[in-house]
Amino acid sequence: MRKKIIKYEEIKLKIFELIIQTSYELPFDIYSSIKDNIKKEESSLGKLVLQKLLQNADIAKCEKMPICQDTGIAVFFVEIGENVEIEGGFIKDAIFEATKEAYEKGYLRKSMVNDPIFDRTNTRTNLPPIIHFDIIKGDKIKIRFTAKGGGAENMSRLKMLNPLDGEDKITKFVIDTIQKAGGNPCPPVIIGIGVGGDFEESAILAKKALFRKIGERNKNIKYAELEEKIKEKVNKTGIGPAALGGRITCLDLFIEYFPCHIASLPVAINLNCNAARHGEIEI
Repeated sequence: MRKKIIKYEEIKLKIFELIIQTSYELPFDIYSSIKDNIKKEESSLGKLVLQKLLQNADIAKCEKMPICQDTGIAVFFVEIGENVEIEGGFIKDAIFEATKEAYEKGYLRKSMVNDPIFDRTNTRTNLPPIIHFDIIKGDKIKIRFTAKGGGAENMSRLKMLNPLDGEDKITKFVIDTIQKAGGNPCPPVIIGIGVGGDFEESAILAKKALFRKIGERNKNIKYAELEEKIKEKVNKTGIGPAALGGRITCLDLFIEYFPCHIASLPVAINLNCNAARHGEIEI
């Protein structure tokens, strides 16, 4: 089969545009969910918080400015078709260049430091991004991007449960995590849960789960039911919008799963704040 030629500069431009749009415009499903939940929120203060979130999103989109001052670490999931040939450079370089340019020209705060312990000097470019590559069938490149802010990311957790712990222990782990997080991840949050695989795969699954649209349930009916069950319990914690009390602590909750070792049950929880900046393109 003939290779499909995709130019390096086209990839770079589309990634640049993806970062800018994602940083300025709240995804439609997130915006609609916040709007719908104003009616469901029982706390008057909670209602006010949700209304302010919509106003903030409207201003950011209209004025072409970041939704949140924490414009995050740039995270990419890249699927490259086996019949794709990139002309003019390497896709990793295109991602690095696009990220640097977008954070500079888009007036996005640069938050990356050179070394986690010994040299926490800002790189001043928001580089390097975190990139997960996968090879797929076909002649397309699919790129998913998320800007992960520190508040929600810092409240994420991973735990190696016992193989027979089951859904009750997973549910308790999620509730405990949300209660300990309080207002740090800027609720209402979106919760991604990765179950299975191994230590690192469960965390990747949890982050991937956050790309699902609000209301999009797992195709496995048992996991779909568990998503609804845990979401309901999270919204009974009373944390509410901005942790000021109320019913709407979580806009949605998604679970992704993977086969695992007979002696293991890894469970990872990755949180997104209400400014759940994510988007995707296909080239």
